[in-house]
Amino acid sequence: MLVFRSIPERATTSTILTIGNFDGVHRGLQALLERLTAHARKAALPAAVLTFEPHPREFFAPEQAPARLTSLREKLNLLETSGVDHVYVCHFDARLAALSAETFIERILVQGLATRHLMIGDDFRFGKGRGGDFALLQSAGATRGFTVEAMPTLDWEGERVSSSAVRDALEAGDIEHAGRLLGRPYCIAGRVEQGEKIGRQLGFPTANVQLKRKRLPLAGIFAVTVSGIPGSGQPWPGAASLGVRPTLGAGLKPVLEVHLLDFDRSIYGAHVSVNFLHKLRDEAKYNSLDALKAQISLDVDATRNYFAKLKNG
Repeated sequence: MLVFRSIPERATTSTILTIGNFDGVHRGLQALLERLTAHARKAALPAAVLTFEPHPREFFAPEQAPARLTSLREKLNLLETSGVDHVYVCHFDARLAALSAETFIERILVQGLATRHLMIGDDFRFGKGRGGDFALLQSAGATRGFTVEAMPTLDWEGERVSSSAVRDALEAGDIEHAGRLLGRPYCIAGRVEQGEKIGRQLGFPTANVQLKRKRLPLAGIFAVTVSGIPGSGQPWPGAASLGVRPTLGAGLKPVLEVHLLDFDRSIYGAHVSVNFLHKLRDEAKYNSLDALKAQISLDVDATRNYFAKLKNG
């Protein structure tokens, strides 16, 4: 998959295109990408995605913007897995926000990407003041040589699948439901870095996974598996803490710490993926490190029980 950090002034090849933020790449977006790639293969053209960085809502109202489900790197990996050939990461700034819908069509869709066929969600809006819609795209396509297809929202077991629905499930602690909407366990990926080694002092060493997100869609204590551990062909079970560690102080930055069960190797520097399977409890503040240690022991036991039940069906 080729990733472009800007839109070319003139396209060198036509594209079968979709546009969106693709946060989480949930089941609804997967269905859209499946149709996109099938159309592209039939036309012998690249299946292309145009996405925005930052998310437009982060640009217009950063304090009200929702927590991201995926980092840019995670999103690109998911798009590649879905069979996408080209991804155009368009920097969303004041200049782009000021483009009229008509100018967006001409400069980006026609000149920059030579769009042959465009697939969009049924609620897609674009251009200054969100002035562009499906009808405008259809009208423009009829004169500028591209066709437009609207992808209806996917219902999964009677529920509308969306990034917001996934976010709501994670915030409510219903990790299993979030996984059903995503079609896979919710995941946070990052590099294992040096921590303060407090877990080791308490008898439960942890892998500290780097977080680069300003907001997180979930917090608490979880049963997880960790993929990408060097020398391990299978995901490794563990207990994870994601949050601000209130027992250690106030105003601390969120951290992701994973205690891997029956594991004693150093994995500093490895890029791993933490797959969230089940929420054990919310974060809590304890009066002493001894009390925290006792609770961690209970959490590890609960994690072992969770995986034992999974194994036994």
